[in-house]
Amino acid sequence: MQQISTSIEKAQTPLLPCPAHKRSEGQNLHLPGKAGASPAPNPISASEHHVADRAFHAMLARLTGGISPAALSLAYMDWAWNLATAPQRQMEIVQEAVRGAGRLLGAGLRVTAPDQAPWSLIKPQPQDRRFAQPEWENPPFNLLAQAFLLSERWWHNATTGTRGVAPANEAVVEFSLRQILDTLAPSNFAATNPEVLQKAFQSGGENFVFGVQNWYADLVRLLSPGKRSTEDQQFVVGKTVATARGKVVFRNHLIELIQYYPTTEQVRPEPVLIVPAWIMKYYILNLSPHNSLVKYLTDEGFTVFMISWRNPTEKDRDIAFDDYRVLGIEAALAMINLIVPGRRIHALGYCLGGTLLSIAGAAMARDGDTRLKSITLLAAQTDFTEAGELTLFINESQVTFLEDMMWQRGFLETTQMAGAFQLLRSNDLIWSRVARDYLMGERAPPSDLMAWNADATRLPYRMHSEYLRKLFLRNDLAEGRYLVNGKSIALSDIHAPMFVVGTVRDHVAPWKSVYKIHYQVDADVTFLLTSGGHNAGIVAPPAEPGHTYQVMTKGADAPYVGPDEWLKLAPRHEGSWWPEWSAWLSARSGGLCEPPHVGVASSQGLPDAPGDYVHL
Repeated sequence: MQQISTSIEKAQTPLLPCPAHKRSEGQNLHLPGKAGASPAPNPISASEHHVADRAFHAMLARLTGGISPAALSLAYMDWAWNLATAPQRQMEIVQEAVRGAGRLLGAGLRVTAPDQAPWSLIKPQPQDRRFAQPEWENPPFNLLAQAFLLSERWWHNATTGTRGVAPANEAVVEFSLRQILDTLAPSNFAATNPEVLQKAFQSGGENFVFGVQNWYADLVRLLSPGKRSTEDQQFVVGKTVATARGKVVFRNHLIELIQYYPTTEQVRPEPVLIVPAWIMKYYILNLSPHNSLVKYLTDEGFTVFMISWRNPTEKDRDIAFDDYRVLGIEAALAMINLIVPGRRIHALGYCLGGTLLSIAGAAMARDGDTRLKSITLLAAQTDFTEAGELTLFINESQVTFLEDMMWQRGFLETTQMAGAFQLLRSNDLIWSRVARDYLMGERAPPSDLMAWNADATRLPYRMHSEYLRKLFLRNDLAEGRYLVNGKSIALSDIHAPMFVVGTVRDHVAPWKSVYKIHYQVDADVTFLLTSGGHNAGIVAPPAEPGHTYQVMTKGADAPYVGPDEWLKLAPRHEGSWWPEWSAWLSARSGGLCEPPHVGVASSQGLPDAPGDYVHL
């Protein structure tokens, strides 16, 4: 496929001592993808891709929620056939069912006994909050909850542990059946949920009226894309969120580069470039003033640049994954070199932005480009063999099905990406909300993080296809097959010091998957594991209580330590990880100097932060 045609001329200014950052106004640098440049179309015509088959798959996807029936049925066939030819395993499953039924019957006969413990048969898992309230300890609701938990455990045991079943197929069967069981939990129905019944008794049934109102408001919002809820309207981009003062200093077809104004009289000479994921809007790291990483960095004396990705439309269907590197990271670095020539750069990548930064860093190291002073990865994976439940349906059949679904519109819908993430934590993100909003008639207090989460983006057809195939399906990056400019790259070429953050409850980028960077790069790696999940663990301002983290550094020549051993060895600290990272950056930065100018002559006429692309 034809790649985007761009002309790149890197700034080759020699490194200068601080504060030398002036340049001649007549200096001319050809930046990758200047404003007005658009990706070249993919020359492969749709007629070569079995249009009728693709159209049928796209229609079928509307009925299946984007899940390939072939992939799902093959997984169930593998499990069912191997179980059918394992009589001893069948007997074990039947015996377990009989024992569980007997224990449940005995508990039911003793349900009113004074010495009967509330959770005598089975306890909910620590992360399962569905039955956490004391009302669930009273009969008969406690018995209903235990019956459900026993059934859930039985189905888990029935779908796992059968010899001969491919691990990937076993995981698909277990996950999909768990989703079905979660819909049948007693907490999801008014008649079997004691919290709902108590609320109805206290309010005279008013909770159901409010629940219907909440349901109708959500339905209107679902049928009116772009319509913001009343709760979200108090979080307005540029007014109440993404408020750090800055200016767009560069724009091309894919990005706006924002430079933030300094908040200290002097700054570190090395600027910080933040590369967020384009799965969601960039301002996750610049939410409200009290939890903005951008504001924290500028207050610590760093010059901060941030990439704001453009939300693609059907016209951008042929934007490739590598275009995000060229028009994103390469273009941003070139502009930063114009603004602060001779400075090396601290680069940070979050989630998918971190994966892209790893690719860019490896390509730069291969080509002798030393502009990166350090690399920080936040919840970013570089090896996708154990990338969590998000990879359960990533096989040839499912990827082909997704490609055909995206082919029709030219991009992946925002609702499909959000739905996939919600399924990973369906109890917390789907069913607990159903019970609270529609049965209890309540709403969770609005937050800037949830408003950001609702501000979803689309993914271009070609980019998402390449991402799934090259990284998830084939794992090309980790196995040395990933090509940049026609030549392979290797993460082992990276020698810049790295600061890598994983989060304990990350369902998108599991921390043990993130940890694999230790044996992929030839660099000093400081690994930090923080409490929280993929978003809440990263957005952890120092003033916010309840955060903890562990951190330890491995030298480039030091022996490898596995994740379980690391967990035992790494010291534990109370508080936010932000000061730890700031101190790490400062130790690898030069002395304080005068802040650089904001933008260059060509930046005139571009808007102030948060820019225009964030509103698309």
